[in-house]
Amino acid sequence: MLTFTPADYEAIGLSVKVAVTATLLSLPVGFLLSYILTYGLFRGKLLLEVLINLPLTLPPVVIGYFLLLLLGRHGWLGGMLEAAGIRIIFTWKAAVIASAVVGFPLLVRSIRIGM
Repeated sequence: MLTFTPADYEAIGLSVKVAVTATLLSLPVGFLLSYILTYGLFRGKLLLEVLINLPLTLPPVVIGYFLLLLLGRHGWLGGMLEAAGIRIIFTWKAAVIASAVVGFPLLVRSIRIGM
């Protein structure tokens, strides 16, 4: 029979926490963009679709590297956050951001199909 150690339970709990948080943060923006892409007629719609689907076309390592450059101590956004006393990189919050970025195109596709 399969037995779990406390470290196993902690890892499972962290995975659930990251997945639920990423999904809850992505849903409002995902619904809004899905609605706009489904029913909206505007110039630049194709460009918006390309930007949303970009994480699906790039390897996960490239997405991770980009997020590391963006949120790192000397990154564009990370420097401002570091100055404010907020540390994101190498925390569970960074895992939430990475999961949300990689899963966002699939969320938008699924919602659009439902609409």
